[in-house]
Amino acid sequence: MIDPLAAARFRRLGTLTIFAVYFVILVGGIVRASGAGMGCPDWPTCFGQWVPPTDEAQLPANYHEIYAQRGYENTTFNPVKTWTEYTNRLIGASTGLLILLTAWASRIYLKGDKGIFYLAVTVLLLVGFQGWLGSAVVASNLKPLMITLHMLLALGIVALLIYAIARSQQPLLAQLDGGWQTPRFALLLKIAIGMTLIQVAMGTQVRESVDFIAHQHSYIDRQFWRDSFPIIFYVHRSFSSVILFTNLWLAWQIVAHTSPGSLLRRMAYALCVLIVTAILAGVSLDRLGFPAAAQPLHLLMANLIFGAQFFIWICLKYASGRPA
Repeated sequence: MIDPLAAARFRRLGTLTIFAVYFVILVGGIVRASGAGMGCPDWPTCFGQWVPPTDEAQLPANYHEIYAQRGYENTTFNPVKTWTEYTNRLIGASTGLLILLTAWASRIYLKGDKGIFYLAVTVLLLVGFQGWLGSAVVASNLKPLMITLHMLLALGIVALLIYAIARSQQPLLAQLDGGWQTPRFALLLKIAIGMTLIQVAMGTQVRESVDFIAHQHSYIDRQFWRDSFPIIFYVHRSFSSVILFTNLWLAWQIVAHTSPGSLLRRMAYALCVLIVTAILAGVSLDRLGFPAAAQPLHLLMANLIFGAQFFIWICLKYASGRPA
């Protein structure tokens, strides 16, 4: 028997960790939107210091030449960008600690459901790899492919965390009403998850192009960025309509077959809010001169949509009596 108090602690800690990972994604989006990714040109230190400087006078007089020799030409100290990136690293390190604690807390399932423990440990290992990948991103001078891999791995980490926490609550989730689920609904839910992943992949391609455009404009004159958007942006924009109506149908089916206040109904409402928010953020990027605040919000919503869909899928798997 699993100690109920220990199981509750694991659930709360794991849930906190999931929110922390999403917060890291949000902060990472802010770093990228503000062009602060190279605010610290080295890793794990920042300008060779564990606590970065606040003034250029604290750096060697020839620091431009030093970093040019390391492959980072045109390195210029900017305290706002430096501390934005450094804060991102601190939040990432704190989240890593939470993931370590979650893996430690999962040991209570070694005698019950070892899969939960293995999932938590896998997440811990992936976070270690993510840390290495973060250093590789800096070393690559923010190559677009490396940034995309960094983001997609974060998405995978969130999915495994959600699965681990949901699996630890399998007896409760099995009590949900999932008997109404038809093969058509189950198939369309899987398709919707796949479409979200495709949309995220296209979004990363758009972001890579935007990063290049932003660098050309020195991260100013945002109202002119749209003139240089690639074709993939318009495909990405149009595909959002397909995603919206597909998920609205799924949400309608859930609401029509579940009782008021049920977990599945709340998740259906949340999914609709997330998708509408993501679309509105995307519209603002397209029509309102690419506001900086909309970029990280759009990214966060995309990740939350995937998480919500994935959690609904797991819930319905357990509710129908099938292992997830």
